[in-house]
Amino acid sequence: MLFVCYPRCSTCQKAQAWLDARGASYTVRHIKEDNPTAEELLRWRELSDLPMTRFFNTSGMLYRQLGLKDRLPAMTEAEMAGLLATDGMLVKRPLLIGDGFVLAGFREKEWAEKL
Repeated sequence: MLFVCYPRCSTCQKAQAWLDARGASYTVRHIKEDNPTAEELLRWRELSDLPMTRFFNTSGMLYRQLGLKDRLPAMTEAEMAGLLATDGMLVKRPLLIGDGFVLAGFREKEWAEKL
Protein backbone atom coordinates (compact mmCIF):
# COMPACT_ATOMS: atom_id res chain seq x y z
CA MET A 1 0.00 0.00 0.00
CA LEU A 2 0.98 3.62 -0.41
CA PHE A 3 0.54 5.95 2.57
CA VAL A 4 0.55 9.58 1.40
CA CYS A 5 0.97 11.93 4.33
CA TYR A 6 2.38 15.13 5.77
CA PRO A 7 4.62 14.00 8.66
CA ARG A 8 3.81 17.04 10.83
CA CYS A 9 0.04 16.42 10.56
CA SER A 10 -1.35 14.91 13.77
CA THR A 11 -4.03 12.98 11.87
CA CYS A 12 -1.37 11.48 9.61
CA GLN A 13 0.68 10.52 12.65
CA LYS A 14 -2.36 8.85 14.22
CA ALA A 15 -3.13 6.97 11.00
CA GLN A 16 0.46 5.79 10.66
CA ALA A 17 0.51 4.58 14.26
CA TRP A 18 -2.77 2.76 13.58
CA LEU A 19 -1.26 1.04 10.51
CA ASP A 20 1.90 0.12 12.45
CA ALA A 21 -0.11 -1.33 15.34
CA ARG A 22 -1.79 -3.67 12.85
CA GLY A 23 1.45 -4.69 11.16
CA ALA A 24 0.42 -3.20 7.82
CA SER A 25 3.01 -3.10 5.07
CA TYR A 26 3.16 0.24 3.26
CA THR A 27 5.41 2.79 1.61
CA VAL A 28 5.39 6.36 2.92
CA ARG A 29 5.18 9.30 0.54
CA HIS A 30 5.64 12.85 1.86
CA ILE A 31 2.84 14.85 0.22
CA LYS A 32 4.71 18.17 0.28
CA GLU A 33 7.95 16.79 -1.15
CA ASP A 34 6.35 14.42 -3.66
CA ASN A 35 2.96 15.88 -4.52
CA PRO A 36 0.51 13.62 -6.37
CA THR A 37 0.20 14.33 -10.08
CA ALA A 38 -3.10 15.25 -11.72
CA GLU A 39 -3.13 11.82 -13.39
CA GLU A 40 -2.66 10.03 -10.07
CA LEU A 41 -5.40 12.09 -8.46
CA LEU A 42 -7.85 11.33 -11.25
CA ARG A 43 -7.04 7.60 -11.02
CA TRP A 44 -7.40 7.67 -7.22
CA ARG A 45 -10.70 9.52 -7.49
CA GLU A 46 -11.98 6.81 -9.79
CA LEU A 47 -10.84 4.02 -7.43
CA SER A 48 -12.36 5.74 -4.41
CA ASP A 49 -15.79 6.52 -5.88
CA LEU A 50 -15.54 9.85 -4.05
CA PRO A 51 -16.18 13.20 -5.71
CA MET A 52 -12.98 15.09 -6.56
CA THR A 53 -13.93 17.76 -4.02
CA ARG A 54 -13.27 15.20 -1.24
CA PHE A 55 -9.58 15.24 -2.17
CA PHE A 56 -9.23 18.86 -1.07
CA ASN A 57 -7.88 19.75 2.37
CA THR A 58 -10.77 22.07 3.19
CA SER A 59 -9.33 22.97 6.59
CA GLY A 60 -6.01 24.14 5.16
CA MET A 61 -4.88 27.75 4.98
CA LEU A 62 -4.14 27.56 1.26
CA TYR A 63 -7.67 26.31 0.53
CA ARG A 64 -9.09 29.34 2.30
CA GLN A 65 -6.57 31.80 0.81
CA LEU A 66 -7.49 30.69 -2.71
CA GLY A 67 -11.23 30.96 -2.00
CA LEU A 68 -11.79 27.42 -3.23
CA LYS A 69 -15.08 26.92 -1.42
CA ASP A 70 -16.65 29.28 -3.95
CA ARG A 71 -14.49 28.32 -6.95
CA LEU A 72 -14.71 24.52 -6.92
CA PRO A 73 -18.38 24.17 -7.98
CA ALA A 74 -17.57 25.76 -11.36
CA MET A 75 -14.49 23.58 -11.99
CA THR A 76 -14.26 20.29 -13.90
CA GLU A 77 -12.64 17.23 -12.33
CA ALA A 78 -9.61 17.70 -14.58
CA GLU A 79 -9.26 21.33 -13.46
CA MET A 80 -9.55 20.29 -9.82
CA ALA A 81 -6.92 17.57 -10.27
CA GLY A 82 -4.62 20.07 -11.97
CA LEU A 83 -5.04 22.50 -9.09
CA LEU A 84 -4.46 19.79 -6.47
CA ALA A 85 -1.27 18.77 -8.27
CA THR A 86 0.21 22.26 -7.81
CA ASP A 87 0.66 21.97 -4.03
CA GLY A 88 0.49 19.00 -1.67
CA MET A 89 -0.95 21.18 1.07
CA LEU A 90 -4.19 21.41 -0.93
CA VAL A 91 -4.64 17.63 -0.84
CA LYS A 92 -6.65 15.86 1.86
CA ARG A 93 -4.46 13.66 3.95
CA PRO A 94 -3.63 11.04 4.77
CA LEU A 95 -4.36 9.01 1.68
CA LEU A 96 -4.09 5.24 1.72
CA ILE A 97 -3.87 3.62 -1.69
CA GLY A 98 -4.15 -0.13 -1.91
CA ASP A 99 -5.03 -2.78 -4.43
CA GLY A 100 -8.32 -1.51 -5.84
CA PHE A 101 -9.08 1.10 -3.19
CA VAL A 102 -8.25 4.62 -2.05
CA LEU A 103 -9.08 6.08 1.36
CA ALA A 104 -8.98 9.86 1.78
CA GLY A 105 -8.65 11.12 5.35
CA PHE A 106 -8.36 8.90 8.40
CA ARG A 107 -11.59 7.34 9.58
CA GLU A 108 -10.63 4.35 11.72
CA LYS A 109 -13.82 2.38 11.04
CA GLU A 110 -13.51 2.84 7.28
CA TRP A 111 -9.84 1.87 7.31
CA ALA A 112 -10.54 -1.21 9.44
CA GLU A 113 -13.21 -2.35 6.99
CA LYS A 114 -10.81 -2.04 4.02
CA LEU A 115 -7.88 -3.70 5.74
